[in-house]
Amino acid sequence: MVVGLAACECIIYDAHSLKEKRAVLQRIITRLKQKFNVSVSEVDHHDVWQRTTIAVAAVSASKVATERELHNALKMIDSFPEIERTITNIEWL
Repeated sequence: MVVGLAACECIIYDAHSLKEKRAVLQRIITRLKQKFNVSVSEVDHHDVWQRTTIAVAAVSASKVATERELHNALKMIDSFPEIERTITNIEWL
């Protein structure tokens, strides 16, 4: 069993309040959970309007499958025009 964790720092340029930021995050997190077999959560910068850190965790029997799931989830995050992924750290457990 392989556990992969990707922590992504992101910028939401058009968010002018926490409410706008959370609306963007909720849409992204919901889509990720629906499409992929991952767990997703905002893990840092809770009280900052335009910054966030999103953690995506995946578990599978092989590292290749876990890596594919994380890569696809990161590609989906990049597909949202309202958010920009800046720094991504991937850990294997």
